[in-house]
Amino acid sequence: MDEYIVSARKYRPLTFDSVVGQRPLTTTLKNAIATGKLAHAYLFCGPRGVGKTTCARIFAKAINCLNPQADGDACGECESCRAFNEQRSMNIHELDAASNNSVEDIRELCKQVLIPPQIGRYKVFIIDEVHMLSSAAFNAFLKTLEEPPSYVIFILATTEKHKILPTILSRCQVYDFQRITTQDTIEHLQGVAAKEGYSAETEALSLIAQKADGGMRDALSIFDQMVSFTGGNLTYDLVCQNLNVLSAEYYFRLVDHFLKNEVEPCLLLLNEILQKGFDGGNFIAGLASHMRDLLVSRDAQTLPLLEASEQMRQRYHEQAIRCQPRFLYRAIKLCNDCDQAYRTSRNKRLQLEICLIQAAQLTEDDKPGAGLRPEKILKPIFERLTASRKNDEAPSPAPATPKAMPTAAMPTKPASTAARMNLPKVHLKAFSTQKQQQTADNIAEPPREKQAEPLQPEKVYAAWLSLANQMPQECKFMAVRMKSMKPVIVDEKTLQVMANSEQVKDDFGPLLPLIIGRLRQLLHNDFVELDIQVAEAEVVRRIYSKPERLRHLMEKNPAIKLLTESLGLELD
Repeated sequence: MDEYIVSARKYRPLTFDSVVGQRPLTTTLKNAIATGKLAHAYLFCGPRGVGKTTCARIFAKAINCLNPQADGDACGECESCRAFNEQRSMNIHELDAASNNSVEDIRELCKQVLIPPQIGRYKVFIIDEVHMLSSAAFNAFLKTLEEPPSYVIFILATTEKHKILPTILSRCQVYDFQRITTQDTIEHLQGVAAKEGYSAETEALSLIAQKADGGMRDALSIFDQMVSFTGGNLTYDLVCQNLNVLSAEYYFRLVDHFLKNEVEPCLLLLNEILQKGFDGGNFIAGLASHMRDLLVSRDAQTLPLLEASEQMRQRYHEQAIRCQPRFLYRAIKLCNDCDQAYRTSRNKRLQLEICLIQAAQLTEDDKPGAGLRPEKILKPIFERLTASRKNDEAPSPAPATPKAMPTAAMPTKPASTAARMNLPKVHLKAFSTQKQQQTADNIAEPPREKQAEPLQPEKVYAAWLSLANQMPQECKFMAVRMKSMKPVIVDEKTLQVMANSEQVKDDFGPLLPLIIGRLRQLLHNDFVELDIQVAEAEVVRRIYSKPERLRHLMEKNPAIKLLTESLGLELD
């Protein structure tokens, strides 16, 4: 049985042209070799698995080649190239700084620098994970790095450029390696599969590429794992099953239900997903990503932002043209809000179900003036019976349940706030549109006799706390501030509260008519007014030291000063 070699090692690039996804950098290095313009120190930095160490080895091999090609690549046949391929070259040294990061290790390296190369022109030192060197090791390396012998070239590689000392960066030519795109990874994996005789669906390789997140080494490692699991037949469903990734088919089905306003199938589909063991947080994050992919698939200019195979791009485009941009905007916002609330929610499944119910109702009707954000109010799935109330019913001091309102006539946010606080209709004038004003005038309560019960401190404070507890959820911050205040009776019809700052006073401005109207109901006094004043800031008293106290006493009483000077006293 032949010795098995993992794909990441077996298909490691040996020439600049075989490096995937780093064409600008490899072209620069080849031109530098062809023109003989070589620096004495290079720094290769970038994410893991993108080819930093590989390019360093290819570069070291090429500059020592005895018969270099015109484009800068090594010939692969001379003694220097054969020694490199057989891993017996004495001119190329690799140091792992993760395990050799002490001052002694760097001093030993500096001693090797003094020995000239046996074969070839240069002696190359490749230091991997150079950011792991200690500060003392960096300082010991500075002088050698700045002025090495003419036959020495240093190639430093790191995944964390920000940890490199500025004095090191200034002595190197810096090359930033980029993440490998999904399409480049797919094409490389297709080539590996063809050489090994495996069959692989493009969608399956696309899923592996997305899981690798721009790292070719990770992509090849996952590829080997999938080959072992599938027996060399990589299908999209099998790869999803092994990687525990939710298939995109679920998201496509969900969006179809959203567009048809079908709530029940969405809930059943969510139950199926959770029954299979998928995490709800990953599900909602994946749904948000799917809606984003649909958005970028609508326009040819943004289509390159979608990292998927051509077949999957076509499917995204077909579903995207059936979605209105406003629906996608609101759905993305809805999923993002659910993702944030999911982490702190005590009933996580209910949070997901509410999100899906709201998403399924986004296209149910097209209200004028609706913004890009989803409605905060959840419309009922089933018809609710609205109980009629008599217009001549006397108002009750206790909080009353607001009347049920048909969904089509749902009020705006200020009107909804007033309804939840059970305030008189006459106080909605400042917050209503012209149409809502006419509706409020039509349903206003008939005139009644003015009430003027005397104000009592206990009843006033109780009504103030009751009003704070009745504040709606969107005014929760205002309720907290109200509970920290205590109204004071100024005269028979005026109450006064003190605000901490002008900002707090300004926050009360929009709600002031609503608060006054509710206080008049609770206190049975139609003449009550509320005066909000800003409290004066307290003067901070300075704490004086003992010598300062003594100087103050001497200024007030000359006798103390005379006594202190005559006796030569000093205060420590």
